[in-house]
Amino acid sequence: MEIRNRDRDAAPFTTADGSTIRELIHPNDTGARNQSLAEASLAAGAATERHFHRASEELYLMLEGTAVMEIDGEVRDVGPQDAILIPPGAWHQLRATTDVRLLCCCAPPYQHEDTFFA
Repeated sequence: MEIRNRDRDAAPFTTADGSTIRELIHPNDTGARNQSLAEASLAAGAATERHFHRASEELYLMLEGTAVMEIDGEVRDVGPQDAILIPPGAWHQLRATTDVRLLCCCAPPYQHEDTFFA
């Protein structure tokens, strides 16, 4: 059984796209093989750098705050309890209108090397 605690086991770091994340479950340090789960945060007014992942499909679950989500040119306002699908290869960017906290699941697991910019 693997149980990881956000505060005890998941030190925050900045990803290649500019968001701050805490990896809760990742193959690098757990028994997970096919996916990763992280908590991400962005301060009000901040945005991730527009990018895509060749391999990873991402699922976001907005926990707190509001933002503007852009996926392949389609733009929507998002907020708490919104679940967002980002297919592999889709250009995307999240712009926080208030402080944002979300869960992000990646399959295959998140890797810096799978993040591509214009």
